[in-house]
Amino acid sequence: MKNIRPLTLAVSLALMSVAAQAETVKIAFIDPLSGPFAPVGQNQLKSFQTIAELANQQKWAGEHKIEVVGFDNKASPQESLTQLKAVIDQGYRYITQGNGSGAGLALLDAINKHNDRNPGKEVIYLIYAAIDPDMTNSKCSFWHFRFDANSDMKMEALTTYMAPNKDIKSVYIIGQNYAFGQAVSRAAKEYLKRKRPDIKIAGDDLHPIAQVKDFSPYIAKIKASGADTVITGNWGSDLALLIRAAKDADLKANFYTYYAVTTGVPTAMGAAGADRVKIVGNWLINGDVATGKDIVEGYKKKYNDDFYTAQTHSAIGMLSQAIKQTRTTDPVKVAFAMEGAKFQSLNGGVMMNKVDHQLQQPLYITRWQKTDAKHPYSPENTGMTLMPVQEYPAYVASTPTSCQMKRP
Repeated sequence: MKNIRPLTLAVSLALMSVAAQAETVKIAFIDPLSGPFAPVGQNQLKSFQTIAELANQQKWAGEHKIEVVGFDNKASPQESLTQLKAVIDQGYRYITQGNGSGAGLALLDAINKHNDRNPGKEVIYLIYAAIDPDMTNSKCSFWHFRFDANSDMKMEALTTYMAPNKDIKSVYIIGQNYAFGQAVSRAAKEYLKRKRPDIKIAGDDLHPIAQVKDFSPYIAKIKASGADTVITGNWGSDLALLIRAAKDADLKANFYTYYAVTTGVPTAMGAAGADRVKIVGNWLINGDVATGKDIVEGYKKKYNDDFYTAQTHSAIGMLSQAIKQTRTTDPVKVAFAMEGAKFQSLNGGVMMNKVDHQLQQPLYITRWQKTDAKHPYSPENTGMTLMPVQEYPAYVASTPTSCQMKRP
């Protein structure tokens, strides 16, 4: 009995010590929260916050908490830099962004310079989209980790799926005129030439990002070209408006897309897109191999919106795992722990490539179709769904890297 009080005191002191060491790791989400891309940005901010809540409940980072706070960059590279300075001044050491490689490249350069000039105050950049391949090739950085497949990886999977289809004879490429759209155009032409040199490139258009309100002139060009297939990396309102214009003009071409699941696009497609729209992505919302049903349903109930960005789960999960493993929130130590790390995410086992900090993960081709008993989930309550048609393991979509990374 005499030992109870000292033991109780020791336990109490130990618990107080753990509590004192526990920190809230704040992640600054710098993306469009106003303007034409706001619906996508708002959706993905809520997705990050949903996964952070799950991580905290299940203690993914041990006693440390994860918090994600939104900062509006208005889809502007310059505004992104303004927000970056503000959040660094506020003490943020972790940054995430995804909507636009233009903003992504600006942030990457600024973070590299900040870290070079401010040893001991380093910032880590956890990018969940912004899939310009250069960011994990010629512009790769120790401070940058990408959780989506880059655009070349997605095009590798997409064209591998397209190649055996002999009905594809003529392809029209259309995209947003910035780094990502240009990368999609280049890869589409290069990979189709390698896999199906007989396919004609009927057209190749780049349009101003977030400025075109009426895509009917572009659709008229596609129709006049006789193309049976359209490839586009468009996202957000630029894809929704493109799809709507195609529907209004009764364009019969099949669409191969990167982001037809993003906010507003399912509604724009509706039943008119049935069996004609394909999507390459890193996760299945429903199907035999789908996981995360509880997350999707909880998100829908809370926000009356769709959870579709699985990268939020990989990013929060890998960050939390590294924090727990290293028992610190220090960005440099956490970054080293994330190199080569493996994690069980919503799309199965994923691995952060040490060479270039590009996540290696399976990719899926899905087809837009009516819901059925086996595939009941309906984005934006359209009565339509994403039907899984092909899975590619990580090694199929993986592409070579030119990264020559310098480490601290």
